[in-house]
Amino acid sequence: MFDWFQLAQQKESRMVQIRRYLHQYPELSFEEYHTRDFILNQLSQLSCEIRTPVGRNGIVATFKGHGDGPTVALRADFDALPIDELTEVDYKSKNPGVMHACGHDGHTAILLGVAEIIENHLTSLNGDVVLIFQYGEEIMPGGSQEMIDDGCLQDVDKIYGNHLWSGYPTGTIYSRPGALMASPDEFSITIQGKGGHGAKPQETIDPVVIMAEFIMSAQKIVSRTIDPVKQAVISFGMVQAGSADNIIPDSAFCKGTVRTFDTEIQTHVMTKMEKLLKGLAVANDITYNFDYIKGYLPVHNHQDNYEVVKQAANDMNLRFNESDLMMIGEDFSHYLKVRPGAFFLTGCGNPEIDTIHPHHSPCFNIDEKAMKYATSEFLKILELEKVIFKAP
Repeated sequence: MFDWFQLAQQKESRMVQIRRYLHQYPELSFEEYHTRDFILNQLSQLSCEIRTPVGRNGIVATFKGHGDGPTVALRADFDALPIDELTEVDYKSKNPGVMHACGHDGHTAILLGVAEIIENHLTSLNGDVVLIFQYGEEIMPGGSQEMIDDGCLQDVDKIYGNHLWSGYPTGTIYSRPGALMASPDEFSITIQGKGGHGAKPQETIDPVVIMAEFIMSAQKIVSRTIDPVKQAVISFGMVQAGSADNIIPDSAFCKGTVRTFDTEIQTHVMTKMEKLLKGLAVANDITYNFDYIKGYLPVHNHQDNYEVVKQAANDMNLRFNESDLMMIGEDFSHYLKVRPGAFFLTGCGNPEIDTIHPHHSPCFNIDEKAMKYATSEFLKILELEKVIFKAP
């Protein structure tokens, strides 16, 4: 068999170089033009067929095999976040207010590392390898559905994806069969009351008190109307009202998120929120606006492909663990609705070098050693899927 870990290790410095360059020049979702051009420049030096743009800004690179093996796709995302970086690394972001705070720079470096290793083993390709470089993962509607609509999975049989994860230690692989990540919905609510002087509340319809009542009542939707063994979260991330201590405002505004794994529960939560607002409107003579946006589908791994991820990790002597259910969202879910596949997490958390900050933190960083583990995992998956002939 090929020693995929050794081959990945030989590419480690190259992947670090790529990742650090991308880290210095992050670009926001749907604005990743320099990043796309950089990826294209790297791919243009290889023997793959390149199609771009796929969707708005994506790239699909295909290595053609010589046998009757399947076509397997691997995906990386390459957008960044609107965050001011607070790390003190020498490759810190040079774009003010923009930062790779979720590891997408590492994902791209990993997939380019896979591409360069495949380039050196073209005669061993039994099937086709499709590398999907995706834009816009961080902002709905996300880039995955647009790329799917533009045919990125047209000839693909299976698809796999990876996410570097600071919450898990370096050298580990995590996944689980079935549901892995939630559907991240968004909502916003405006309650319109009647403002006035804070000394005369009887002459007003106080939207602040009514909004507070709604927020408290909404917490009971999960705790008292949903089966406790099922999962749902309602969180309020923004509440705004008023401009002075002695003025009752005309309106109050809030924004938040709902996380679920089940479409029936998703609908139940949305319906209950609407009923609460209708009841408050009748009881308090207010009007309201309720805007609910359904997010990405839940990430749902296919059983057979999860088993491939698990076997690949075990064969590579990586520490495989079954992941907990995660309330985060990922638009890789849309690929899994169209083709069988699986998503896994590669640990990149190392307290000795301070890479344990949460994702989307201004202090986020990765243990770059994790990239060789993800690269070798991808390559082993291709071997197990019979895309690559086993070495004699």
